[in-house]
Amino acid sequence: MLAMAPAFAQAKKEVLGVSMPAATHSFMAGAVYWANEAKKDLEKANPNIQVIVKTAANASEQANQLQDLVTVNKITSLVVFPFESAALTKPVAQVKAKNIYVTVVDRGLTDTSAQDAYVSGDNTAFGKIPAEYIAKFLNGKGNIVALRGIPTTIDNERMDAFNAVMKNYPNIKLLDAKHGNWNRDDAFKVTQDYLTRFKEIDVIWAADDDMAVGVLKAIEQAKRKDIKLVFGGAGAKGAIKTLMDGSDPLIQANVSYSPKFMYDAIKMTGEARLKGQKLPANNIVPSVLITKANAKDFYFPNSPF
Repeated sequence: MLAMAPAFAQAKKEVLGVSMPAATHSFMAGAVYWANEAKKDLEKANPNIQVIVKTAANASEQANQLQDLVTVNKITSLVVFPFESAALTKPVAQVKAKNIYVTVVDRGLTDTSAQDAYVSGDNTAFGKIPAEYIAKFLNGKGNIVALRGIPTTIDNERMDAFNAVMKNYPNIKLLDAKHGNWNRDDAFKVTQDYLTRFKEIDVIWAADDDMAVGVLKAIEQAKRKDIKLVFGGAGAKGAIKTLMDGSDPLIQANVSYSPKFMYDAIKMTGEARLKGQKLPANNIVPSVLITKANAKDFYFPNSPF
């Protein structure tokens, strides 16, 4: 009997594991939504791929799930959004040591040799774009306050980029920049403090759409009329809908940092592995300015974020 011709041989099955934090807040809920959208689209388009999505409530649970993906599910590639960078570095390295292709998303590892590729949003642009918009909005003169996220390298990158632009505008005064921790309630309290201490504020850089909700609530309660602009960020669907409708004069622009990068990371990894290819080592998803003119391109009504 003749050996089966290569053309009739069964194609190798790609089993792509996805490991990420559970949907404990709206941004992560969006990331989980986009992970499942990627699974649906990849499996529909490619019969030779299976995508397994697992979410974890903490770092130790995620580490255990990685072991299961290797030993039980026999994955051939992994897309991992680490719960914590340091705690997940060794478990991810152990996966890679099994000759499994690894793509890391957003929160990096402390040792990048444990990954094949990295996918993230553009945190420098996330700080630079609002700064440029605000400087132009103020014609180079005015008072602003800022709210920062949780103290992390990501937050530092954003704030450094914001400050680098503002150095070019000596007549714009940054009165203060405190951490609102990407949280509505914390942002409300920080803004109350700002409104008490500063009698004239032109612009508040909220630096996140969840924080912008708390900022707007504090402004409303204080009945302040001096503030002309609140700039959030990340393109949450509520903020984008407000922008599309023009329903709040304080909301005039946004900057993209969508959890959809989880979709991009899974889809890029799956399609590359099916072809036996690798991704570039670093893949930065651009952040862009969102205004009423292009807001519809960033509005995803079915996403929880």
